[in-house]
Amino acid sequence: MHGQVVRVERLTPALVRVVLGGPGLDGFRPAEGTDAYVNVAIPPAGAPYGPVFDPKALRDAGLAREQLPARRRYTVRSWDDDARELAVDFVVHGDSGVAGPWAAAARPGDVLVFEGPASGYRPDPLAAWHLMLGDESALPAIAASLEALPDDATAVVRLVCDGPDHELPLVAPARADVRWLHRTGDDERDTALLLDAARALDWPGGRVHAFVHGEAEEVKAVRRHLLVDRGLARSDMSCSPYWRRTMTDEAWRAVKRDFVAAMDADLT
Repeated sequence: MHGQVVRVERLTPALVRVVLGGPGLDGFRPAEGTDAYVNVAIPPAGAPYGPVFDPKALRDAGLAREQLPARRRYTVRSWDDDARELAVDFVVHGDSGVAGPWAAAARPGDVLVFEGPASGYRPDPLAAWHLMLGDESALPAIAASLEALPDDATAVVRLVCDGPDHELPLVAPARADVRWLHRTGDDERDTALLLDAARALDWPGGRVHAFVHGEAEEVKAVRRHLLVDRGLARSDMSCSPYWRRTMTDEAWRAVKRDFVAAMDADLT
């Protein structure tokens, strides 16, 4: 499946929204979850194939590794069924990575090939309250999740970002406690922002449904606190390390499986 870029919006200094449309989205069906994601495929410069391609066919064609498209997973921010438009938000840090620079340079008419969508989380309407913790990488899913909550829902949200100009207005229930946590540039302090915020929470009564996604070491620490110190059931939490500080996308993808396994073993 593929979409053509309809427009590009710079939401913050580090967040770019790419809106896709066109006949390549015919047959697109949104996933049920609010963390719906697509697996994008971004070809390298000078790729020996056109802008529309079948990622699986390329994998089976025996192309050199450097000619294959880079694969990345990105959250669907929204799907407009009437306009047939798909919005995907990309975190951009200058020239770092593959998908971020592509999004920053995208122009109307450009093509993005992807597979999906799939999902694994949606706020449980039977939960007494909702906890959402993350950073810019989790912001699209958290924003979509808040919008899916009923008006009388209770939510506690903590979001890490680089400063006030990196904050976004969020549509949330009246009983949502939304706070932004600003990095200072001190790595030791910044890596503790989310954990310190979780530890400082006044824990409401009743069953909580949690969503914890973001930087690997931060997510690992928060996850342990919630499961061990707060007694949260694993089945009541969606948790995933999206990226890891000091690692490129490729390096992180190579070790993520082992990191998650070690994260699980740390609790046994």
